[in-house]
Formats: sequence, structure tokens, C-alpha cells
Amino acid sequence: MKKELADLGIRQALKLLRANPEKALPKLMSIADIVSRGEMPAQRAAFHSAIEDKDSNKHRMLMRVLNEVDPDIMDTLIVNFAMNASMEGWRRQIKLREEYGCNVPWAILLDPTSACNLHCKGCWAADYGNRLNLSFDDIDSIVEQGKELGVYFYLFTGGEPLVRKRDVVRICEKHDDCVFLAFTNGTLIDEEFCEDMLRVRNFMPAVSVEGDRESTDARRGEGVYDKAVHAMELMRERKIPFGISCCYTSKNFRKVSSSDYLEWLSDQGAMFIWYFHYMPVGTDADVELMVSPEQRMGMYYRVREFRNTKDVFAMDFQNDGEFVQGCIAGGRRYLHINAAGDVDPCVFVHFSDSNIHEKTLLECLQSPLFMAYHDGQPFNDNMLRPCPMLENPQALREIIERTGAHSTNLEGVESVEDLCSRCDAYAEHWGPVADYLWEKHPHVVDFVR
Repeated sequence: MKKELADLGIRQALKLLRANPEKALPKLMSIADIVSRGEMPAQRAAFHSAIEDKDSNKHRMLMRVLNEVDPDIMDTLIVNFAMNASMEGWRRQIKLREEYGCNVPWAILLDPTSACNLHCKGCWAADYGNRLNLSFDDIDSIVEQGKELGVYFYLFTGGEPLVRKRDVVRICEKHDDCVFLAFTNGTLIDEEFCEDMLRVRNFMPAVSVEGDRESTDARRGEGVYDKAVHAMELMRERKIPFGISCCYTSKNFRKVSSSDYLEWLSDQGAMFIWYFHYMPVGTDADVELMVSPEQRMGMYYRVREFRNTKDVFAMDFQNDGEFVQGCIAGGRRYLHINAAGDVDPCVFVHFSDSNIHEKTLLECLQSPLFMAYHDGQPFNDNMLRPCPMLENPQALREIIERTGAHSTNLEGVESVEDLCSRCDAYAEHWGPVADYLWEKHPHVVDFVR
């Protein structure tokens, strides 16, 4: 009955949201406070602050989302993300973690295909070749099993996931209670696909744009920048929410961390930017693209500044470890399933001892490799050194040796020693800088498995 009343209150608040956002937002938050049962206090406090402080950039960001996103999409995302994924799903995940004694993820990252229409410098996806695909039934089964575990958030990568956009749309249609996001180069987003996004209402792209035309095309190929910008224009005109996926390297760091870049993204219609540190993964890895300790520290400060000044929400996968208590891989908050069905602990760690074609998702989470992650997390008490590969390479060496996990880089097999040896010097040089930042700036860490 409480859930039915909450659903009724949400539906009424969503109707009000279209007519009077300023009046509806406090009502929505009141419902969220009740439904949350006291959980996620920091997240709820952030939204209360954004609603109440009308002079803040967070309030501007919130109002921008409400004014620039299609109302039907907004309604769906609020219910599917806030209620299904972040509240009801989270409770089920916690319950099952205790029941089975293993990690249960909040999100699942999967590759519909290994095929890609580009060959970007430093990207491992090309190593997989273009022959591997998860069938529609494979993806459907993963989502069905995930929902049984309380997972309602799914991210597509590859390869280029929109090579399979027909099946992606079908999955969104069938699982209309979930949220789907795709990391895409944007070149395959056209008018027809925009109409599909408007219709299904639960799909959102994160377009890869790494600075200006020169830096983007240098890594991704001539003309890619213009095609990505055109895709953003199509989505902005139709009020389709989208974000940016940005890999920052030693070469593009200055451009992608500039204030001008964030303001340009806002003008293009982007709602968020997700920064990813370049990882030396795959046979084509270029260690020269890894950022220096000084550059990474610069990103640490700039992302935090952007969150207090810009109306594009900035996240940093590597430097935001303090907010998620370190490594989130191995199913603790997410895992990765490649196009061959291999279940990897992380999109950057291509080793596995399980395949979704041979085991259930739960059995994969209980495998020796995933239990090694479960038992080893956090891999460092300094949450700015979260990764067992990049910042603690000896930890990954020991995990792979102990569990016997095999390389899943199918077109260019690499040993754990090959991978970790590229990270040893980086870990040594970043360690003192990370320790300095960790001691200098206040933080609260209450590790939650």
C-alpha cells in the first residue's frame, strides 16, 4: 500500500512538474524522502540543496534539465532511475549481497557487438575484431537476470553499440522499467534513431568528444568530430537528453579540462560529462597517452570546480573514488560483459573465469575471480588510488595468478604481466600525489560493500 501511495504521489507530482517545476520539485523530494526510508542521505541532501538554493549553479542545472528535456522522457527517467534503479533496486541488491555473500552490481556494462565503424588510437575494442555479438536473446537474458538481482541500469559499449541499434531499441521497448545508456561515437545517430529515442523514452547516449575538431579527429579519424556535433544538434532540437564521454590523455588534457570546453558542451545541449582516465589496455596501448601526476591532480581540482560553477554535471571515473569508496568493479557496483559473453570485473580489466553462455549471472558473481574482488575491496585505503590495475598493479597480478582467470582480449591476448607492467611506474609516481590530496582535503569514507 505504501508503494501504491508513493506511485500515486509521483504521478501527481510529474503532472505538476510539467506545469510548475518550482512547485513540483519540493513535492517530488518529499516523496523521495519517504520512499527512501532514510537511505542515500547525501544524494537526497544534494537535491534538496539544488532545489532550495535558487542562486546556485546546481539549481540552474536542474532547471535546465527540466526545460530542455522532453517531458515524457523526463517522467520515464525519474521513475526508472530514481525509483527502480536507485531505491527499490538498491534495496534488493543489499538483501541479496547478504544472502549470497558476494557482490551484486548496481549497473551492468555490456557489449552488444565487437564491431565498430572506427578504429580510434589507443582503444582496445578494435582488438576484439568485428565478428562477435551478443544476440538479442543474450542481452534480454542478461537484463532479465539483472532485474532479478535488482539491477535496472544498463550501459552499452563495444565496439560501437549503435551498430546494433535495432536490437538496442527492441531491448528498451521490452524492458521499459529500466534505464539504458550507450557510450557511442555518435556517427550513427540520425533522424530515425532520434525518433526511436523519443518513443522508447528510456535510452540516453553519451557521445565521445575529446576536445575540439583537431584533437577528436586525431584520435578517432577525420570527419568524426563534425558527425558527433551533428548528432548533438539533432538531439538538442528534439529535447533528447544526452551526455559526453571524454577520455582524457596527456595530449588532450588541457583542452578537455578547460572552462571554455564545458561551456561549449552546455551550448551543444549536453547534460553531463563523464571523464575517463586513459588506460594502457590492449595490444595497441600507448603509455605516452597516460596523464602525468600533475595533470591528473589538475583534473581532480577542475572537476570539483566545474561541479560548483557549470551547468553541465562533471564526473571523473578515476578521481571520484572517494564518493564510491574506491573500486566499484568486480560487481561491487558494476561489471562488464563482452560481445563473446565473457564476464569481466571491469571494462578496463579484460580477464575472466566465467561466461554468460555457461553460467547464470549470479554464478558469475560467485566465481573465484569475482570473489577475489569482493574479498579484496577496497584495494587501497586511499580512495584516490582505487584500481587494482592502474594504482595497485600488484593486486591484480595476485588476483589473476590466484584465480587462474584468462585474458579475454580475444584478438590480441595479453598476460597480466604485460598489462600491469605498463602501470608500475604510473602507480609509483601517482602514489605520493594521491596521498597528498587525500590528507589535504577533507573526506568521509564509510565503506559499504
